[in-house]
Amino acid sequence: MTQAVLRIAGLPVSALDAAAAFHRDHLPRVRAELARTDALALVFPEAPYDHAGWRRAAVADLAREAAPRRVNGVTGEDESAITATLAWLAQAPGITGQLLPVQASSAGISGK
Repeated sequence: MTQAVLRIAGLPVSALDAAAAFHRDHLPRVRAELARTDALALVFPEAPYDHAGWRRAAVADLAREAAPRRVNGVTGEDESAITATLAWLAQAPGITGQLLPVQASSAGISGK
């Protein structure tokens, strides 16, 4: 199983505007990628707390829609933590519909 990764960028600061922009500008690309892969990880930049709700809902709804394919989200700025989390998700076939916030201290994630 190969996991594709899409980085979501260019969203507005306002949570409502960001949710609208995600659905308008990024959702078609997300769905197209899901048609070509078994697993998809969306990487969101760090954002204020009020973005977590719409991001969780979008990832969970996409996972339900795409089942049995997997969809997860990762949010944060630390590239080593994001890379480690993406590697962990790639080998965790039972995980789907989750939004995982990461930071530098989470870079030690191990699948062992």
